[in-house]
Amino acid sequence: MSELRWHPLLRQWVAVATHRQDRPQLPRDWCPFDPGSGRVPDHYDVHLYANDFPAFSPDGEPFSQDADADLFRTTGARGTQDVVLYSPDHNLLPSQLTVEQWRKVIGLWTQRTDELFANPEIQYVAVFENTGLAIGVTMPHPHGQIYGFPFIPPLAETELRSSSEYQHETGRCIYC
Repeated sequence: MSELRWHPLLRQWVAVATHRQDRPQLPRDWCPFDPGSGRVPDHYDVHLYANDFPAFSPDGEPFSQDADADLFRTTGARGTQDVVLYSPDHNLLPSQLTVEQWRKVIGLWTQRTDELFANPEIQYVAVFENTGLAIGVTMPHPHGQIYGFPFIPPLAETELRSSSEYQHETGRCIYC
């Protein structure tokens, strides 16, 4: 089970998920994301897959921003962590996907983001791609992830606050 621990020096929540140590590490002769593995449909174009080793889970304890004020406070890591399989082809690099396939991937990202933001317990959604050993990928199959956080991470919160203040001060959009 996962939990969030308060990091008093950084003043932010840190996810601790010891069960993630049991994830398969780049298996050579089997991939759970391949059709025929028994873990995913035998036929798919793009597939949303609940992460087998999530740091955030809908079954987790609820998050409380005001968890007791102890220096070493903890709270639940209720949220979501999905894997988006870009293609059934295990060896296809994301850069090799067709425009039509990318439309399907982005459509799934959009649909899932809308679903997650409809849940009042989800405060932030992060969509990102996993490619290569340097980023820490444990499965080489082309995929990305969607995290539904029960809080807004500090960097995102700072960016949102800054863009809002800029809009208020100047009447213009900082991103436009």
